[in-house]
Amino acid sequence: MNAARRVLLWSALLVLAVVAVMALVPQVLATHDPLRTDVRAALEAPSVAHLFGTDQSGRDVFSRVVYGAGRSVGIGLLATSLALVIGLVAGSLSGIAPRVVDATAMRITDVLLAFPEFLVALVVVAILGPGSTNVAIAVTIAAVPVYVRLARVQTRSLALAEHVEAARILGVRPMRAFTRHVIPGVLGSLSVLATIGIGSSILAAAGLSFLGLGPIEPSPEWGLMLSGGRNALGTAWWIAVFPGIAITLTVVSAAIVGRTLRARAEGRTS
Repeated sequence: MNAARRVLLWSALLVLAVVAVMALVPQVLATHDPLRTDVRAALEAPSVAHLFGTDQSGRDVFSRVVYGAGRSVGIGLLATSLALVIGLVAGSLSGIAPRVVDATAMRITDVLLAFPEFLVALVVVAILGPGSTNVAIAVTIAAVPVYVRLARVQTRSLALAEHVEAARILGVRPMRAFTRHVIPGVLGSLSVLATIGIGSSILAAAGLSFLGLGPIEPSPEWGLMLSGGRNALGTAWWIAVFPGIAITLTVVSAAIVGRTLRARAEGRTS
């Protein structure tokens, strides 16, 4: 890895570390109560008193961005974790299932993969209704097919590996060989994919919130803040710009770290 890529990677890790602090202990960084309104301080530009300015209700935008990390990143992490587990189980079982079962599962997966993840999530949350929980479910369902496909491919590949065949020859039961030698390898591949997928899940969740299908006011959430500031860009640009920057930096940083891990997993150093 050259110097430029190393600097880029460490910058991405630093951003993710700050976001982690924002999500886990927001009170350490926040300067105000994110829900406290003050109409006398409405629409104040960024200043020493309010680093990111205030919104239409006089709430501190910086504090809302800090506290919003918990919801935005939390939904993305939850959806990615659930998608990884479901994809691991479904894809691995499909890889060793009878041909008819495997073919049926893959056709369903292919149908879901034919549509953009955000569109699938939008349809699901439109059916279930708005709310943080339903957004997490929708993003999970949209992300699952990718993990199922990769888990199935990795399972079929590892099942024919020499060390698995050797275990069977030595008398290890097929299911034990599967859980001990195949599943860990599949999980490793899915974990690398999940690192990249976290950013996509965060972006999808923010997009649904922007459309009014996620958390509702006055909850601090990046997508919801973007939606609330879109009509004031001409007079109070800071309301939407800073949450947008937070989303962009988080998604890009997660992608950089994920792609670096994938490159190393594939044996590439550049």
